[in-house]
Amino acid sequence: MLNSVRIVSAGLAILDAWGLGDLSMRRVADELGVKAGALYYHVPNKQSLLAGVADVILAEVAVPRVEDVTTWLTMWGRGLRAALLAHRDGAELVASTSALGMGEVDVTAAGRARLEAAGIEDPEATMAAFLHFIVGHAMAEQTRSQLVALGVLPRFDHQRAEAEFEHGLALLVRGVTPAPR
Repeated sequence: MLNSVRIVSAGLAILDAWGLGDLSMRRVADELGVKAGALYYHVPNKQSLLAGVADVILAEVAVPRVEDVTTWLTMWGRGLRAALLAHRDGAELVASTSALGMGEVDVTAAGRARLEAAGIEDPEATMAAFLHFIVGHAMAEQTRSQLVALGVLPRFDHQRAEAEFEHGLALLVRGVTPAPR
């Protein structure tokens, strides 16, 4: 039976196998063995499909169960990066749907609540900064990996990328949380 969950799942499978450039309504329909027009009864347009796929990716980000804000932000940041990197072009997809204000999963909501409870100033802007850094860094990592696979770049140092991410994340965390006395 065709439904939006099956359609989004097929979209995610295509994203993982072929990338964002090959994720089309026609390809999803072919994957499901139906005509493209049948999809529109369940998913109104391609942007909605992409938002649904982005929601699945963002739903993979666990909310840390720790009290310390520094640890919470670090764990959350690592979890978001891992979720984005787990899917081919995941960061680009999340960035584009986020820029359009689409999708139902607000991956920063728990962080805003956590920062507000800790008395951190402007939790919304703070979580936006974390989101932009993490999505941007993951997008750069995915792009460099793909350029290596295409032979455009000679190599991609994953350990270096990890170290750069950890350094940037630590800088952001340090800028948000009060220094120990």
